[in-house]
Amino acid sequence: MDDVIERAVRRVIEEMQKNHGEQLTIDDMARTAMFSKFHFSRVFQRVTGLSPGRFLAAVRLREAKRLLASTSLSITHISHQVGYSSVGTFSSRFTRSVGLSPSKYRQLMSVTEQDLAGARTPASAGPTTTLHGTVTSPLPDRPVFVGLFPGQILEGRPAGYALIRRPGPYIMEGAPQGHWYLIAQSVAESREDAVHHPPDGDGALCISRQPITVGPGGGTLRADIRLKPMSILDPPVLLALRDLLSAWDAEARGR
Repeated sequence: MDDVIERAVRRVIEEMQKNHGEQLTIDDMARTAMFSKFHFSRVFQRVTGLSPGRFLAAVRLREAKRLLASTSLSITHISHQVGYSSVGTFSSRFTRSVGLSPSKYRQLMSVTEQDLAGARTPASAGPTTTLHGTVTSPLPDRPVFVGLFPGQILEGRPAGYALIRRPGPYIMEGAPQGHWYLIAQSVAESREDAVHHPPDGDGALCISRQPITVGPGGGTLRADIRLKPMSILDPPVLLALRDLLSAWDAEARGR
């Protein structure tokens, strides 16, 4: 990847993180990148996998998660602080992406396995596929979440998921036909709070994103997964997995 392009995209993402409450336009971002508007939009999507507007929306919701977890600010105040003029719009988008309403997130901090199972995207008609493979990760002996999502952000309702206690084999049953992203995440020991902050390069958060096509015939499909440390160029993780992974870790240690 061209270093000039990557540095330009990094500058824009840093600007998003500093000014997430401002009404940043594509023109503003292109000026920060020092590219034309049309060239900027293309290269930003090529580097991050998302449009600038979609990436900014995810940055805003990640900041909302952090504020809900670490402050006593009202939900209305937080919604305005992260750039929403309507608390209703903020609440509905937060709930759809994080898996919990803002008030529930502040109270519980994480979805549960029951939440994930109950909110799975309905399978299409016809046979489903069992995904399987091997997960490798820079974080040995740490739990890994593997989910099947319609887009490149780990958010909202998975079409299927698997939880494993450490890197190694995984099996995900019931994957419906379609074009998906297979996304996996793991968090370093005692660094669960890192999910509230942009990645800082220390490897506390590791992720994998890969496109996958599930055909109509059912059966099995192998998809190996290699996690890598998250960088500032990776879209924020929005689905609230912190305590779920911690609970799996505690359960594994207790056995």
